[in-house]
Amino acid sequence: MTEYLKRIISISLCSTLALSICINADNILSLKESIKDSNIIYPESFETNTDEMLKNWYLNNYTLLDNKVESRDDGSVSDSEYIRRLKSLPTEIEMPFNSVVRSYINMYVQKRRTLVETMLGMSLYYMPIFEHSLEKYGLPLELKYLPVIESALNPNAVSKAGAAGLWQFMVGTAKGVGLNVNTLVDERRDPYRASDAAARFLKELYGIYGDWSLAIAAYNCGPGNVNKALRRAGDGKKDFWEIYAFLPAETRGYVPAFIAANYVMTYFNRHNISPALARRPLITDTVQVNRRVNLNQIAGVLALPIEEIRILNPHFRKDIIPGDSRSYTLTLPSQQILAYIMSEDSIIAYNAEQYAQRGVVEPVSEIGAMEDMKLVVKTHIVKRGETLKSIANRYGVSTTSIKKTNKLKNNKIKSGQRLKINTYQRVKKPAVKQGVSKQTVDSESSGVAEQNQKTNSEVDTTSSITTVNAEISDSTSITNESIIEEGSGSELEDLTTEETKPKKVTEAVKQENKTTTKTTTQKNNTPQYKIHKVVKGESLGKIARKYPRVTIDDITKANGIKRTDKIKIGQRLKIPVK
Repeated sequence: MTEYLKRIISISLCSTLALSICINADNILSLKESIKDSNIIYPESFETNTDEMLKNWYLNNYTLLDNKVESRDDGSVSDSEYIRRLKSLPTEIEMPFNSVVRSYINMYVQKRRTLVETMLGMSLYYMPIFEHSLEKYGLPLELKYLPVIESALNPNAVSKAGAAGLWQFMVGTAKGVGLNVNTLVDERRDPYRASDAAARFLKELYGIYGDWSLAIAAYNCGPGNVNKALRRAGDGKKDFWEIYAFLPAETRGYVPAFIAANYVMTYFNRHNISPALARRPLITDTVQVNRRVNLNQIAGVLALPIEEIRILNPHFRKDIIPGDSRSYTLTLPSQQILAYIMSEDSIIAYNAEQYAQRGVVEPVSEIGAMEDMKLVVKTHIVKRGETLKSIANRYGVSTTSIKKTNKLKNNKIKSGQRLKINTYQRVKKPAVKQGVSKQTVDSESSGVAEQNQKTNSEVDTTSSITTVNAEISDSTSITNESIIEEGSGSELEDLTTEETKPKKVTEAVKQENKTTTKTTTQKNNTPQYKIHKVVKGESLGKIARKYPRVTIDDITKANGIKRTDKIKIGQRLKIPVK
């Protein structure tokens, strides 16, 4: 009896131990393979506009895609088959299966099938670049699928938070890993530079945690958030699944999404998603550019589609390679590299004026120093369907101005009604000749204006006068004022109001004008000069700009000096009068 009891007790203890082991095993499985989450947040890459991606120049010219992918059966399988396939992946990084992973796989193979196909198409070009960088730093090659969930393999992808490029670097992180980000260049979008930086960053993160699931989570939310989750979980936990509940909501789905990306990019054909086929191989090479050049110049000389150059060099944000500031790498089809090297001078010279960057620009010395404003009164005959607003927009004035000029009480107008429109034009100031007083010039200008009014001459739109499409207030000072009226296909109205009459000139001034004009227009061709006294800060260029139509060469020739000669304060220079 005693021996029997011992055997019963022994069997009982063994059963308890076995049950305990099974329970512990179940607890471990619950962390990785039985975890559930009803608040799954999908990465922004799932929101990628596939219609826009399908317009991608590379996809259209280098790949063949299945346009019936959405109508094919999704090839759904059991959980046990998912588990078997994931275990069969030749990966160093653990790929466990659970309901969260399944939800991401289902999203790819059921609802985002076209997205998978476009990513397969882009992977023909990008995956070798990713693999090269990962191999360089000795990292698991399955990390090449991180850009699938980061950017859907779109080099120009920008997240709501401001992360950009295939590997979705924030600006601060990008600069921390040596990537250049400015207005013209964003190396986060450079497949080569960004992939190298991402590999270095992932290696650094793995060195911190010694676990790839934590390193991948830290790549998404930063080491600070992972460290915080580890502290909150406590008990020395060092596994993503153990700290799952303490991570930010978006990061909880990051590792499951990474597992799903590995699955779908490997087993896509098991779900009736056709592989992307290459129309023709795209073999590229690179060249260092040390001069400022526009991508359009390269396209023009090498006869390459600008879209192809852009897809290969997405980091040049404004089509400009600022090679004059530092050396940049340009990627081109391999057969075009030698052509670029041999034709670089021709490329730089191609439409150089259009793409040149000005080094020195001298501002206009005085606004209005060489121009005056003229009041031009135009007559507009209202046509059927026109409104006061449409007429005002046509002449670049306000409705208020038209109402004031025509003494209208409201905006009502009728077909055939004549309206006066006050507009202003710029006109070059007449040169003031030596020995001619300002009063004389004003008188001559008034005389010209009076003659214009007498003959009802229309303004020649091809002359040097440029219409100012903006109304000037009544308080604007107008010199040498002349008033011209234009009709709208009808006879001009006579302007008889005091407001529109040109200023009269006295007979004495007219007589003086005749005498002065006779003196200054003698046929002896004797050059006329003004004397300019040099003041502090003046140069030949500044002095020339003070006198209409006078150049530096005019001054040096008149004074027998050279452009390189220094001028002194108080020096008197002869200025030709033109």
